[in-house]
Amino acid sequence: MYVDVVSWQVELDELLNQVGPRFGRSEPRQRARRYVDGLVVGLERKNGWTLAEHAGEISPDGMQRLLRRADWDVDGVRDDIRDYVVERLGHTGAVLVADDTGFIKKGDRSAGVQRQYTGTSGKKDNCQVGTFLAYVAPTGHALIDRHLYLPESWTTDRDRCRAAGVPDEVELQTKPRVAIDMLQRAIDAGVPFAWFTADEAFGQAKYLRVWLEERDVFHVVATRCNDDVSARGIGHGRVDAIIARLLARAWRRLSCGDGAHGPRVYDWARVPIRPWWAPGRGHWLLARRSLSDPTEIAYYICYAPRRTTLATLVWVAGRRWPVEECFKQAKQETGLDDYQVRNWRGWYAHITLSMLALAWLVAIRALEQKGANPPVVSSSSPSPFPKPAS
Repeated sequence: MYVDVVSWQVELDELLNQVGPRFGRSEPRQRARRYVDGLVVGLERKNGWTLAEHAGEISPDGMQRLLRRADWDVDGVRDDIRDYVVERLGHTGAVLVADDTGFIKKGDRSAGVQRQYTGTSGKKDNCQVGTFLAYVAPTGHALIDRHLYLPESWTTDRDRCRAAGVPDEVELQTKPRVAIDMLQRAIDAGVPFAWFTADEAFGQAKYLRVWLEERDVFHVVATRCNDDVSARGIGHGRVDAIIARLLARAWRRLSCGDGAHGPRVYDWARVPIRPWWAPGRGHWLLARRSLSDPTEIAYYICYAPRRTTLATLVWVAGRRWPVEECFKQAKQETGLDDYQVRNWRGWYAHITLSMLALAWLVAIRALEQKGANPPVVSSSSPSPFPKPAS
């Protein structure tokens, strides 16, 4: 296959030029360029030492200075990355996805580190946890926002926070509150999307669901089995009890999208909930049942146009998996978890530059796919990126 490396470089140059005005001086701007160059080449590790050596520098001091205190607008670059992703991938049927990932760490000095559960290791570990917002579109998916979770053990110890460079105004913020902030930034920026989805760490928060409904943001969010709802014709109760009362004919076998080993096929059912619906809008409890273990059931709360089909809700629920692909790609290809900085600013600076590198990789892959035939979708699967009924 022909690889147009020149066009790849032109694309990277264009992205770096786009973020260039966020740097106060030429020195940090040029070093950021070398930093990103190092992130996208095939280095085994992408930390301060290896990136400095790749850039021809004799020590990692300059790279550390870029992350910790150099004069550049880190949040401004974040916004530029979001705009770039929208320019290259933007689609009115896109899905915004909130999720978190862990960064395993030693010691107790890195901002936000403590023993806490992370899906990265599948258990409680000494780690930092970052919350992210992903943009999932037909031609690709990328990370467009990020937040370092600060546990209560940190927010109640301001001396420890100051030692790690955490600003005094930073307080304890739950992950659903973080998701609200990130969604609001996306909405304010005019990011085109049709849906929002997230796992139960976010979806179980009723205040997040209320916030989404107040802004008419259609969503399919996971919730825990003991969440309570009012189901039409069944009554008020736990979601698992309501789903357990469904007849066999209520379930349909559908794919929610392709995974690493082919279509992700489950049995699905939905139940209308809420005693009243706003004009043109509907609420459902959605359930996903494993084919291999029928006792393994996941639950979702849905808000969407009244005429939305079960297949569409299933398809939206399946859009959560691409954020895991974002994390995997960023950790393997753009050094998302290879940083060696402890302070608050350093974490944001490195993560932002890694997101920039990932956005570039996603963009060039999308460019390579242009002109390809659209995928064939089977009748048992919902169409990719369906436009919701209004």
